[in-house]
Amino acid sequence: MSLLLRRPPGRVAYPGDVFLLHSRILERVAKLSSLLGEGSMAALSIVETQSGDVSPYIPTNVISITDGQIFLSVDLCNARIRPAIYVGISVSKVGSAAQIKAMKQVAGKLKLELTQFAKLEAFAQFASDLDKATQNQLARGQ
Repeated sequence: MSLLLRRPPGRVAYPGDVFLLHSRILERVAKLSSLLGEGSMAALSIVETQSGDVSPYIPTNVISITDGQIFLSVDLCNARIRPAIYVGISVSKVGSAAQIKAMKQVAGKLKLELTQFAKLEAFAQFASDLDKATQNQLARGQ
């Protein structure tokens, strides 16, 4: 990519200023005219990863710039779970500050349960004999 842009390469052959470019694009998508009430417009950045791997340069770059992210899972989608949001790694840096106390309590418990269910379901594939409590937790998660 650096060669195409005629710039010196940085990390993983991306231009050295790719972080700056991303932040400029995402922080100020559009400046509205005074005739339209001024202000600015927010961007919804969408990053496609390979095999759900969020560790490469571009996904981590966008994650560090944005105020949160929603990760969609192909596995959840194939299991007909809609929306296919993987709550284990989806994050909102603003969410709890904008929620009422009751919503925080419910959402926090629900996110914890969903994350525990996903981990338990992965381990349950290898178990031949599950105790009643584990079976109940798996049934509740499904």
